[in-house]
Amino acid sequence: MKNNSIKHAFFDLDNTLWDFRKNSKFALEQMYLQNDIGQRFGVEFEIFESTYQQRNEALWADLRDQKVTKEELRARRFPEAFVILGIEDIALAQKFEAEYFDQIVKFDYLVEGTKELLDYLKPKYKIHVLTNGFLEVSRRKIYQSDLHPYLDSWCSAEEAGGRKPSPEVFAYALEKAGAKKQESVYIGDDWIADALGAHHFGLTSFFFNIDNLKVELPENVFEIKKLLEIKRWL
Repeated sequence: MKNNSIKHAFFDLDNTLWDFRKNSKFALEQMYLQNDIGQRFGVEFEIFESTYQQRNEALWADLRDQKVTKEELRARRFPEAFVILGIEDIALAQKFEAEYFDQIVKFDYLVEGTKELLDYLKPKYKIHVLTNGFLEVSRRKIYQSDLHPYLDSWCSAEEAGGRKPSPEVFAYALEKAGAKKQESVYIGDDWIADALGAHHFGLTSFFFNIDNLKVELPENVFEIKKLLEIKRWL
């Protein structure tokens, strides 16, 4: 059922519009090959990549929950993954961290349906991005993947001095966009930071359930499995 009162659509960035998992995999594979990890340490790429992603996602959850700082996340994710993999080379782990951002933004794959959905929404709605990602890296992702022409505004939670699901972060994004709660929806792939964060702030939210999590949806929280399903509501 379409809601005619909506004027603003807010999106998360990573794994909602910008395909972080795919782009990260390609970046890690390039670094893995350049540093001859398989030959030097006998670690297959699939194991290398999955181990890193598990540590990275766990630390991002801790960052969201204010258990670690941005600096601690960056200092720990590759070294901890390397320890798990049995690669005892802290200098190499630090090299991976130093080069990772420049590598990942070389890739610009978007989540399936992104451009089609944005083309559909743009004539009717103001489109915004609110991300927990690091400010400068997010800027490069948005511009190098050609998302910026669709956006009326975008911001990183860093600008607001917090992280989603903090209500202050959503308030900052709406103020920057000149949007009202009752005229806005939020779409994101993180159950806690995006779906529940937006819901508790008072927005209608859409949980982009890319991992098929079993969740109980509160009122005004809707579930989608594909981005283009948004067209049923907007």
